[in-house]
Amino acid sequence: MKLPFDRGDYFRFIQTVLNQQDVKPFQILIVIAIAILSGKVIAQDADLDKKLRLEILGMDSLLFEVAFNQCDFDLYQKILVDGVEFYDDRTGLNTDIEKEYAAFKDKCSRTFSVRRELINTSVSKLGDFGAVHTGSHNFYNDSQLVQTAMFITIWERREDWWIVKRAVSYDHVDL
Repeated sequence: MKLPFDRGDYFRFIQTVLNQQDVKPFQILIVIAIAILSGKVIAQDADLDKKLRLEILGMDSLLFEVAFNQCDFDLYQKILVDGVEFYDDRTGLNTDIEKEYAAFKDKCSRTFSVRRELINTSVSKLGDFGAVHTGSHNFYNDSQLVQTAMFITIWERREDWWIVKRAVSYDHVDL
């Protein structure tokens, strides 16, 4: 549950009530009750945000640490499904899932290992739909750092699983 106002509004409200000349005892009790209840709401929001972050980072790990880095095509297909939109600053928009799957298979057929490493990240809730995951990552050929990039991933919640709905990969820098 979200507060219908930000914390700054809340504290200004409390200050306004307490600064009034004729503050009644019941007004102070109301302010105390609001403070207690909103503190619980803020704590609940923080718990939900933490849970969401852990879930999304777990899915990112499945997508990259397991599927991408270890070439687990079955898992890759469970996370990237038909309807995904992939935007890339080098190649533009791809909505053809078979093209994505072919690129994955090509990556996994190379004589050297291509690996992705997450550098920094942020996760935010998108209403009841899912989450947005942003950050930066590095790419390696074997153990050689070859590229850095930024990303935005829109994750959609489907029952007890997450899928990638949209992915944006940008600011690629070859090293």
